[in-house]
Amino acid sequence: MIHPTAIVDATAEIEDGVEIGAHCVVEGSVRIGAGTVLRPNSIIRQYTTLGQGNYVDSFAALGGLPQDRKFDPRTVSYLHIGDQNIFREGVTISRATGEGAQTLVGNNTFWMANSHAGHNAVIEDEVVLVNGALVAGHATIGRRATLSGNVAVHQFCWVGELVMTQGLAAFSTHVPPFVMVANINRVVGLNKVGLQRCPYITELDRHQIKDAFRLTYRSGLTPTQALAELDLRADLGEPCKRYREFIRRVLQATRPFARGLCPRRRGRELD
Repeated sequence: MIHPTAIVDATAEIEDGVEIGAHCVVEGSVRIGAGTVLRPNSIIRQYTTLGQGNYVDSFAALGGLPQDRKFDPRTVSYLHIGDQNIFREGVTISRATGEGAQTLVGNNTFWMANSHAGHNAVIEDEVVLVNGALVAGHATIGRRATLSGNVAVHQFCWVGELVMTQGLAAFSTHVPPFVMVANINRVVGLNKVGLQRCPYITELDRHQIKDAFRLTYRSGLTPTQALAELDLRADLGEPCKRYREFIRRVLQATRPFARGLCPRRRGRELD
């Protein structure tokens, strides 16, 4: 179903059941999976792949040139998007810098109006970006994280699994899994509601994550010392292991990813 006013390049690969609305533009070397819907005036740029069942609302532009002064437009780089994602009005996502490199979006993500991800970013499954959320280049947003309204994530930063953010927050440091963050680079507690609602987090997992959080943020230990304590625990479940390995990855990171661990807010905690 392609509206007669849409412009679709002859080299684009369009699977069955795709709906392309009025005045859409689909450039060359694009693949669009079955059941995807492009609402009027949306744009899919060159070298973009969309999986099955995606919804792209009006004035979204996916796969645009990186916002990088050094980028050579002749570079062949990609935006790869999985299945069942929702991109509301005005969403923008850049393809990668670097020959053959990719910006990656997983499955079942929800991008509200005017949210953005820059070149070489990785947005994992089930992430929610609320209106105006901004993810800079080379950043990674972990599974089931929520970036609230107008949140800004600095380039080369990692935001862990199931992180919940306060609106207008911003980070230039790495945010570990399962926490709540607010203001500028401040961890304020655990995402207790998210942990309770998550179908793959058990009660034992929650207890282990709470203890790991205590070691990292409330014990007076340095992150290196807290990691050493966690390495002594032989019975950790997979979610707590992911928390531990995130801390290890931050401590071992080299430039430009050596951005340190997001610190704790002084004063009353929220968990």
